[in-house]
Amino acid sequence: MFERMREDIQSVFHRDPAARNTLEVLICYPGLHAVWLHRLAHWLWGADWKLLARVVSHVGRWLTGIEIHPGAKIGRRFFIDHGMGIVIGETAEIGNDVTLYHGVTLGGTSWNKGKRHPTLEDGVIVGAGAKILGPFTVGAGAKIGSNAVVTRAVPAGATAVGIPGRIIAKPDDEQEARRKAMAEKIGFDAYGVSEDMPDPVARAIGQLLDHLQAVDGRLEGMCKALTALGSDYCGKDLPTLRAEDFADVKPGGEVAAGGGAAPRAGE
Repeated sequence: MFERMREDIQSVFHRDPAARNTLEVLICYPGLHAVWLHRLAHWLWGADWKLLARVVSHVGRWLTGIEIHPGAKIGRRFFIDHGMGIVIGETAEIGNDVTLYHGVTLGGTSWNKGKRHPTLEDGVIVGAGAKILGPFTVGAGAKIGSNAVVTRAVPAGATAVGIPGRIIAKPDDEQEARRKAMAEKIGFDAYGVSEDMPDPVARAIGQLLDHLQAVDGRLEGMCKALTALGSDYCGKDLPTLRAEDFADVKPGGEVAAGGGAAPRAGE
């Protein structure tokens, strides 16, 4: 028991740079108190002292603002940061080295008995306000973004964000470089989202940039062929891109140098 308690205290130091000393952790970390009270409640639950287990759980909720059902199964070095508003359901299962931030719900979507709540494998991190709802598994090392609502399984090592939760694919470096070049060419910073802030809408716009690049390449080839035939068709200007249309998506409200005229194909 004391070894597990030491592990819990060390896990706070490993995952919270604000922790300064052991006494502070023992007195001022409600997540730690909630985990220890849950262990007592879970032992009572397993010993068939169901009512007493619920009373201990209720006291823990009143003291810490964290509600963990006595039936939930929790592994080692479980860290709850801040903690207020966390709800963990009866059939939830949590592996080792899992981290939850405040406002997280591990809930169910059914009133039927049996497995109703999610399973979080080792090393999962769940951001503030996220809701994981249903009897599925979040794979080892996965990350759930703040305020995401996840209703289906998340593969190991993946990241899920949004409502409903969507899996973020790691961008290909070469593809991202091409997209950035196309975004700069047409005169704005694509949707104002950087690579370290992946987003489903950003991915969709990225696909549009890929398509624009393919169209641009094809037009360039056609213009070369027409020029070789003596046509001056490609000398005509394309419609102007107005600077004010991109002021809200360019960092700092800036627009690319040259301010407006779209480049002709082949330039």
